[in-house]
Amino acid sequence: MDFRYLWIKCFGFKTYPFSASPAGTKVHPFDFKLHSTGLPADVGKFRIFNRLKMSPLRSIYFILMATKINILLPFGPLAMLLHHFTQSNGWVFFLSLLGITALAERLGYTTEQLAMYTGPTVGGLLNATFGNATEMIISIYALKIGMRRVVQQSLLGSILSNLLLVLGFSFFAGGIVHKRIQHFSKAAALVNSGLLLMAVMGIMFPAVLHFTHTEIQFGKSELALSRFSSCVMLVAYGSYLFFQLKTPHDMYIPVNDEGRDNREDDLSEEDAPELTYWEAVLWLAILTLWISVLSGYLVDAIKGASDSWNLPVSFIGVILLPIVGNAAEHASAIMFATKDKLDIALGVAIGSCTQISMFVIPFCVVVGWIMGRPMDLNIQLFETATLFITVLVVAFMLQDGKANYFKGLMLVLCYLILAASFFVHVDHPSNAE
Repeated sequence: MDFRYLWIKCFGFKTYPFSASPAGTKVHPFDFKLHSTGLPADVGKFRIFNRLKMSPLRSIYFILMATKINILLPFGPLAMLLHHFTQSNGWVFFLSLLGITALAERLGYTTEQLAMYTGPTVGGLLNATFGNATEMIISIYALKIGMRRVVQQSLLGSILSNLLLVLGFSFFAGGIVHKRIQHFSKAAALVNSGLLLMAVMGIMFPAVLHFTHTEIQFGKSELALSRFSSCVMLVAYGSYLFFQLKTPHDMYIPVNDEGRDNREDDLSEEDAPELTYWEAVLWLAILTLWISVLSGYLVDAIKGASDSWNLPVSFIGVILLPIVGNAAEHASAIMFATKDKLDIALGVAIGSCTQISMFVIPFCVVVGWIMGRPMDLNIQLFETATLFITVLVVAFMLQDGKANYFKGLMLVLCYLILAASFFVHVDHPSNAE
């Protein structure tokens, strides 16, 4: 038994200490591809065992060290330290934003890896679900301590940023990269637009009832209407999920300029997944949990950051917080759009809005009902108007099933107008909590 045999038997792969790799072979520190050695069969068993044992290191490399944006990851723990040992809420808020940005980008990458195994429909739903898990956890926490307006404004901001900013940048990036009109499923876009309009109806009526002073019982009628509408919206969202998963996929596959299904392009251009199915699932759970923990510090620092930076709390809650909170959807939607997978990009951006408006917001109303917290759908007149106009603009953009960079630019510019509006908007003292 020579030295090389002992080395392979111990470490399970064919590399030799203090020697170069075989000619023409590129050895990567996390590349555990087995090479033929002509040695006894039991050596192959040892190598397979070691490859399985070292597989988590491979996934750790791809998640934590493969991109330059991971240099922002240490800012998350640093924000926690500043929170516990200083009173610099402005810095805690800023560093938390940076930390969540890196985590959100990795969440988008992991979801893309999982989408390679599940397909575009389930992949889009998974991305929307994991992207909004943070908002749901923060909302329940804020609702528990009585911060109703923070819940309403942050969820509203998530819808607005996804509809205008995320979708706009996706259209813009896809149009610039491919220099042509991109196509997406008109049927899926119409279904999502209908759900968003239904959500606007459910959110608008309690506000209209309140501001027209036509309630039978002041303060109680709008709360009762909000709870009833929330239950109806939850049923509608459950039906939508069943429809999405059970409807034949041919209804949602657009045809490209040459008359071929985009599935053919996806199959020819699909990259090999870098994570296994269960590695992707595990990292999705880990990253979501870590984002949720860091988001708690972010929310706690909002009021202090508002005082330090002299910015309205509504601007931070509706504009700044959702931009970072939706960084996962933002990064992954743009990534899919640049790869000419616009249906997945829409599933991420519009699917996230649909889930927030039809599930997360009604769910918070029901949870508040159970907890004894009067959470309603009356998000005030100014916010309701911005939501209504935004949904109409996006529904108009999606009706033809085509996307280009000019549509994306218009959506982004609309978001700038929206951001400027909230910059000069201050909550009425009777509404602030």
